[in-house]
Amino acid sequence: MDFLSDFFTLLLGKLQSPTLGFLIGGMVVAAVNSRLQIPDAIYKFIVFMLLIKVGLSGGIAIRNANLVEMLLPAVFAVIIGILIVFIGRYTLGMLPKVKTVDAIATAGLFGAVSGSTLAAALTLLESEGIEYEAWAAALYPFMDIPALVTAIVLASLYISKQKQLRTTEGYLNKQEYLSKQPVTAGGYPNERRIERRITAAGYPKDSDNTPGSGVKIWPIIKESLQGSALSALLLGLTLGLLTRPESVYESFFNPLFRGLLSILMLVMGMEATARLGELRKVGQWYALYAFFGPLLHGFIAFGLGMIAHFATGFSFGGVVILATIATSSSDISGPPTLRAGIPSANPSAYIGSSTAVGTPVALALGIPLYIALAQALGG
Repeated sequence: MDFLSDFFTLLLGKLQSPTLGFLIGGMVVAAVNSRLQIPDAIYKFIVFMLLIKVGLSGGIAIRNANLVEMLLPAVFAVIIGILIVFIGRYTLGMLPKVKTVDAIATAGLFGAVSGSTLAAALTLLESEGIEYEAWAAALYPFMDIPALVTAIVLASLYISKQKQLRTTEGYLNKQEYLSKQPVTAGGYPNERRIERRITAAGYPKDSDNTPGSGVKIWPIIKESLQGSALSALLLGLTLGLLTRPESVYESFFNPLFRGLLSILMLVMGMEATARLGELRKVGQWYALYAFFGPLLHGFIAFGLGMIAHFATGFSFGGVVILATIATSSSDISGPPTLRAGIPSANPSAYIGSSTAVGTPVALALGIPLYIALAQALGG
């Protein structure tokens, strides 16, 4: 009982934090149809600044870190990113009136990582005085890229299989039709001969979709790496590793961090409310998945993080970061990557469910929940 009491007290305290206050304020401003607007250029600049700061701190830490300690959390990040896509494929994808391709794309977006949500978690950890490995931010690409690659590969394989099935059914229907036609003197049906051959697998050859054709992985990885959010984070990591940016980090990036994050939370709150209309178009199942899915992903990551804690001494703050990036859904680099990789998926389905429900759940419930749980477990 004492544990539950402490946990809920800590959780209530996290919900009153200034960062989440700006998020809720943005949602209220949008809900009352205020004319307040934050230019898109400023929003992109703030995200860039935050991710550069996170990358710099991670690069500086990695330079002085024991890389063996990073191995298990990095492996877990890869596993979680892939697992989230399969969970969405076989839960959301099985619900009524949900197209499988849309479900896979949605799961891919929820498996990918939000840089702004990560930045919010880091700020809250610092405000609570919870220590974490600075290199923990570098777990971002280990989860982000595998999730996007897995989603696009699964969708491509599913679409390919559906094309094969339709082609096979059409061929068999054609054969059944021809078998009922009168036979000419030459012994053939009164229809031109079918030139397609049957493969050993029993499917007709299709020049546009051969069974052996594979999905190219490198273009997917390249598209992810070229995304603005991941590019900024990797740039910061590289500069932190190869240069000595401590002076500019302490004098410029670090002091601005919380102020910029507050503005970002305000924008994201306004955006979440504005996107509710898109969510209504795709149905209640996406809203249900977007609410419960991120929390499930986060608890899985929290559990694996605790295994790393007991095995390698991974900090409670690091466990919170791992759970946070699992709970988050990509808001910058993920959507364009999925649009290019799964063009047949409905963007309103995966973007609407992410921005309208997934991101607010991650920020307002997920982060405070994991911090409170870590504090309760760590005393």
